[in-house]
Amino acid sequence: MTCNKLAITLGDPRGIGPEIISRLRPRLLTEFSDVDFICLGPEGFDPKIGDYLSVGIFENTEASAGVMSALSIEKACSLALAGSVDGIITGPIHKPALKAAGRKDLDHTSMLSRITGSPDVGMLMNAENPLSNFPLRVLLATTHIPFRKVADAIHEDLLISQATLLHQSLSTFWNIKDPKIALCALNPHASDSGLFGNEEEKIFLPAADKLSDMGLRIYGPHPADTVFIRALNGEFDAVIAPYHDVGMAAFKTATFGKGVNVTLGLPFIRTSPDHGTAFDIAGKGKANTSSMLEAVQLAILMSKNSFDTQSS
Repeated sequence: MTCNKLAITLGDPRGIGPEIISRLRPRLLTEFSDVDFICLGPEGFDPKIGDYLSVGIFENTEASAGVMSALSIEKACSLALAGSVDGIITGPIHKPALKAAGRKDLDHTSMLSRITGSPDVGMLMNAENPLSNFPLRVLLATTHIPFRKVADAIHEDLLISQATLLHQSLSTFWNIKDPKIALCALNPHASDSGLFGNEEEKIFLPAADKLSDMGLRIYGPHPADTVFIRALNGEFDAVIAPYHDVGMAAFKTATFGKGVNVTLGLPFIRTSPDHGTAFDIAGKGKANTSSMLEAVQLAILMSKNSFDTQSS
């Protein structure tokens, strides 16, 4: 069984989201003819892919762009929560626009968590076909917070909850039985036995021990300068990165437009391309459509694996 229906939000109307969806129209209609698409965005932006739901009129201001982005996400979520679609794929949004619109949630992850009432969510970066023979999956334990706050945000319970969520998701949506999960250390060289910090000894190792006692296959903490290449060589099914940039820098270097952002822990599937709005090239026909296509393909794969898991 494959996915029956997906909702696609166009994202910030000033960015590359709308044009990417329009350019993908021939492939979506031919390669995924068994999937019904519902696109959501401002009036007049219909990419002619299945049904289109207008969420309002874009007034060509930053605040209006934020409103259109937020309303599209909220409507897509309502469709998914009602069971009208199997999952949602979200186009890139602009955090300053959401702020200008008076929104408190300034990214997809926090917005989706609030809308669905899902307190334990995870931001997973996934590439099924990176520049290696094995997939690369990186879960960000902390996401969009200032760097100086990272050390205080990392604690044992967080690592345990994120690892548990990742294990469940890999088993359900990727059909990976008994997945191998590595912890990326916070400090250089995993602190070199306490020379460069004690978080590995005080937080990471106790969390790893408890997760192992729960039956999870947990490795590390391993230094950031080796753990990702080991994952790319097939040693681990996924890596948990302690903060945004250490995970994203490695991920985007290795994936080159093939990455997908997945929100774990929601009551429905959500994927997104791993790029931003790219205002500088919007409307110039230069935007790369590969990441959005990967996001569509992954949403369909996750839906199929989830159905197979529930049926077995």
